[in-house]
Amino acid sequence: MHPPEGYKKASPGQLCHLKRSLYGLKQPSRQWNTELCLKLLAYGFTQSVHDHCLFFLHSGHSFLILVVYVDDVLISGSDEGGIAAVKSYLDRLFTIKDLGYAKYFLGIELARGDKGLFLNQRKYVLDIVQDAGMLDCKPASTPLPPGLKLVAQQGDPLPTPDKYRRLIGRLLYLNMTRPDLTYVVQQLSQFVNSPHSSHWDADVHAIRYLKGNPSKGLFYPASSSSCLEAYSDADWGACLDTRKSLTGYCVFLGQSLIAWKTKKQVTISRSPAEAEYRALGNTVCELQWLSYLLHDLQVPFTTPITFWCDNQAALHIVENPVFHERTKHLEIDCHLVRNKFKDGFVLPKKISSSLQLADFFTKSLGVAAIVKFISKLGIVDLHQSPA
Repeated sequence: MHPPEGYKKASPGQLCHLKRSLYGLKQPSRQWNTELCLKLLAYGFTQSVHDHCLFFLHSGHSFLILVVYVDDVLISGSDEGGIAAVKSYLDRLFTIKDLGYAKYFLGIELARGDKGLFLNQRKYVLDIVQDAGMLDCKPASTPLPPGLKLVAQQGDPLPTPDKYRRLIGRLLYLNMTRPDLTYVVQQLSQFVNSPHSSHWDADVHAIRYLKGNPSKGLFYPASSSSCLEAYSDADWGACLDTRKSLTGYCVFLGQSLIAWKTKKQVTISRSPAEAEYRALGNTVCELQWLSYLLHDLQVPFTTPITFWCDNQAALHIVENPVFHERTKHLEIDCHLVRNKFKDGFVLPKKISSSLQLADFFTKSLGVAAIVKFISKLGIVDLHQSPA
């Protein structure tokens, strides 16, 4: 094969003899990961036990962070000399291709400025719209029609379900920089096994929404506090097929949105308070994991973590697990919230439903509500970015 761009050791006219394919088989990728980890550990890096793709190195006043995705590596830190030494070390071992300052990584565009960092996937969005043949379509102002509830077996079965599944996979990857798609992706991914025409229509509506704002992404300000803050919400009995509830949460580090999720609960809740309490439990687990990562990255944060919920009954259960007789059937793992509250890790507080940011992740809202929530979540347009 021809030498990749940036590979300077090959003489003009020379070709590479391919002995093993890194992506073709399971064994080569596993062996590559083992070899890379061993070399990084030998250099002095420590592998995080909470995310095995994360490596960090403390050396005096220098702190380096290295993130690995198969054979793509992103290095950051406070010492450029240390970063150059790590790149030289890896180049001697594996012959790497140095792309300089990060501008494009795994389909994510990184735009830096004096005021902060902006992440977006504009090219990826335009590729999705183009592959769907909808470059000339009329844009939509919402990811889903307001109030839409999708159910299984509605409409005619799709003759080519692979097209639907491929699109859902691409939307799942796009969700890394587009929290405004979290709810619609969760809803549509429920039907990948047997998609119908109604599901495809919702998919088309989501593409029309992307067509209207392909440049939206997340902005992380350069000056921000290290205070963690979480919002948790639930939509009781949201699934019309199973009557299971939806959990939605988002977590901020200062003004920066760092975690968000929409997920169907595994059991059927008997009341809105129970659904909200289960959502609180899921959010606390996410906060605990984030606290471990922040500790690895040497990012200080204060406890208790402010935890906003718009259901007063769920907050009463946190303060007193025998608040009501109907809570006796709750699993022990749900009371993780109360245990962390007693330990001083989280501090649940009441918030008005109109100010509940996690509400954006549990239901399809109108245009005015979406615009309000998007601005508060730190989602901005590339052409209007402060950077």
